[in-house]
Amino acid sequence: MDISTEKKLAAGLSITSNTLIIIFKLIAGFISGSISIISEAIHSLSDCLASIITFFAVSRSSKPADKDHPFGHGRYEDMAGFIEGGLIIFAGFYIIYEAAKKILNANLIEFDSTLGIIVMAISIIANILVSKYLFNVAKKSDSVSLYADAKHLSTDVYSSVGVLMGLVLIKVTGIVLIDPIIAIIVATIILRAGFSISKSTLNTLLDGTISNEDMTKIETILNNCSKIQGYKNLKGRKSGSSRDIDITLLFEEHMTIKDCHNICDEIEEQIKKVLGQTLITIHCEPSIHCSNKIHENK
Repeated sequence: MDISTEKKLAAGLSITSNTLIIIFKLIAGFISGSISIISEAIHSLSDCLASIITFFAVSRSSKPADKDHPFGHGRYEDMAGFIEGGLIIFAGFYIIYEAAKKILNANLIEFDSTLGIIVMAISIIANILVSKYLFNVAKKSDSVSLYADAKHLSTDVYSSVGVLMGLVLIKVTGIVLIDPIIAIIVATIILRAGFSISKSTLNTLLDGTISNEDMTKIETILNNCSKIQGYKNLKGRKSGSSRDIDITLLFEEHMTIKDCHNICDEIEEQIKKVLGQTLITIHCEPSIHCSNKIHENK
């Protein structure tokens, strides 16, 4: 199975799983009247919407570059990740609003939490399995949107565990106030994940630099290359699972264009070997134009 097909399969699995979980949570929530279960259903609904966006993004981003998108379609994944972060944030604030309203209005009705306990336990197991699979595919394909979707589901696991514990406490103690309090705790977890995802994807959308780890790998390759005199103007950015790298390499004055080109090819291959899918643009200059023979950009 090629990687683009596996990405689509992972996104499709996420949609199916989230849809079933939403149905079960809504049924349990409305039957019992538990705000914490309903808040989890809302959380899962945002998961499902995010999964649909992810499926669209990975389908579009896997398309090759064309006339309208000469640098490829990787930005679809970055945009999907940003939208997912926004959905998570919206869900978090909505849950806080509903829980606070229930506490302030003293609208606390006793309910049987047995059905909720069963549904939340099933939800936890399903999300653990699906998120683990999504993380594996995201790591293999370096997919931003799949990673965001996996992160989304993994936070759902933590919040579901919190809700499950709250429902068990309600069953044991009979204290219904625990229900909206647990819902607010769930919301804070959701908000933290949402802001984290939005921040990282926004950095990519605004052409923020690649990670320090990736930059260090490139610098190590360049510093270990004895065939160049140095380098400068090293820049990098991410676009979906791909990276765009710009470098100016410094060569001895007497070297031929052919020799410089061959060395550039060698360096490109080494960078692609450690970073994966990468678009590299290299400009060659004679070292006499640079007073620092190591690297000006440091």
